Amino acid sequence: LVFKTMADALTEEQISDCKDVFSIFDKQGDGAIKTKELGTVLRALGLNPTEAEVEALVEETDKGGNGTIDFHELQVIYANKMKDDTTAKQILQAFKWFDKDNSGFIAAKDLRHIITSLGETLTDEEVDEVIREGDSDGTGKINYQAFMKVCMQR
Repeated sequence: LVFKTMADALTEEQISDCKDVFSIFDKQGDGAIKTKELGTVLRALGLNPTEAEVEALVEETDKGGNGTIDFHELQVIYANKMKDDTTAKQILQAFKWFDKDNSGFIAAKDLRHIITSLGETLTDEEVDEVIREGDSDGTGKINYQAFMKVCMQR
């Protein structure tokens, strides 16, 4: 059900792009692409996943281990990556807005505001944990590039 919802989050244009790229890589015409091509397929769709992200996506998607991904699975992966990329851009924009002196750091209280205002539903305990991860040296300041790297690895 979650997969269906995520795939349904794509626009008609994104679905069309997905179909076009999928058909290019579906060399056998059997409705599947090889998992080893997933990174190239996602890059053809305008995304820029790391090799580690691609490996994680393959592991998550190809549970049967047959080495292929069908069109629906690609749509789900694409929708999830689009959502992740959008969220990352929103967080980065918010960080930059709070970083008035362009130091690369923001106050922990500002991070709390960012987290709670971007639509993520986290408990106070979860927000505290995120802030602790970002403020590893206990200064009350968060280096947002390092913080984004940690967030994207989750």
